[in-house]
Amino acid sequence: MSGAEMTKDWIQLAPGVRRKTAAVGDKMMQVIVWFEKGAKVPEHAHVHEQIASVLAGKMRFVVAGKTQDLSEGSVMLKSNVPHSAEALEESWIIDTFSPPREDMLKVDAEQQKK
Repeated sequence: MSGAEMTKDWIQLAPGVRRKTAAVGDKMMQVIVWFEKGAKVPEHAHVHEQIASVLAGKMRFVVAGKTQDLSEGSVMLKSNVPHSAEALEESWIIDTFSPPREDMLKVDAEQQKK
């Protein structure tokens, strides 16, 4: 089964990018993210600290204007630092946020109502 088929019911973040919340605690949360090859999350920033861990595939992160390509490993994003992501290959990511992303949790709750 392809990543697109496996994630068809997940929440779309951007074209070719889907996510599913994996765990939520009082001070952090984890999200599984699937990228199809070539998919991009445009530059953005948020107050949450973030660790993006590449589990499979190859990603290009641009953090505060600096480019970093990762096949396996993690990138640490501090609060309010502009960043973007692009999948150089189909990729699977675990994002950890602290504190939890209330915006994502709201979308999760709306999705569960459907």
